[in-house]
Amino acid sequence: MGTQINRWLAKTGGTRGPEFARRFADLAAEGSDVHGEAALIDRLLPRGARVLDAGCGTGRIAVELTRRGHRTTGVDLDVSMLGEARRAAPNLVWVEGDLLSVAEETLEPPFDAVVLAGNVVVYLTPETEGAVVARLAGWLEPGGLLIAGFAADRHVAPGDLAQWCADAGMHLVGAWAGWDCAPAGPKDTYTVQVHRLDRSAGWPQGC
Repeated sequence: MGTQINRWLAKTGGTRGPEFARRFADLAAEGSDVHGEAALIDRLLPRGARVLDAGCGTGRIAVELTRRGHRTTGVDLDVSMLGEARRAAPNLVWVEGDLLSVAEETLEPPFDAVVLAGNVVVYLTPETEGAVVARLAGWLEPGGLLIAGFAADRHVAPGDLAQWCADAGMHLVGAWAGWDCAPAGPKDTYTVQVHRLDRSAGWPQGC
C-alpha cells in the first residue's frame, strides 16, 4: 500500500483548487443549483448534526451544510483545494491530511455523518479504500451515516463500497442514481449510497 500514489494527486498535481472554485461560482451565477449534495445530506440528518466532509475540496458542501445549521469539519490532502475552502469560510475547521493517516485528534470525532462526495471514493490511493472506509466507520457515532457519491464506472464499483462498508460493520440503508434520489438501476454510471453503523436503526428519512 505504501508504494501507491494517490489517484487525485496523480491526476491533478494538487493545483486545481482555484479552477474548481471558479467552475462552481460560475454555475451558481448562471442560476444552477450547486447544492444538491448538501440538500440530500441535510434531509438525512437531524438539525445540528456533526458532519465530517471527508475529501472536502473547496468546501462547497461543508459551507452549505453549516449554513443549514450543521456543525462541519472538512479534511482534504489537496492544499490548493483547502486554500479555497479557507478563503470561503475562514471560521470553519479545515484540516490538511490523507484520510488514512491524518491525526484523529485534529478532527475530534465522533461524527453523526461522514460525507464522501465529489468522487472522493474513486480518487483514493489504490488498495487503501477498504482501510479508509474502516477508519471512517470508526469515527461515527452509533447509528451514524456514511454518505458517498461517486462515478460508478471509474476504478470502484457500487458493490465494492458496499462490501467495504459491510466489512467495517455498516449496512446499506439507501442507494440512488444521483443526489436527487433518482431510482438506482443496473446501468447507472453514478451512485449515491448511505450506510449506517447501527443495524437496529431503520432507513433514513429524506428521499
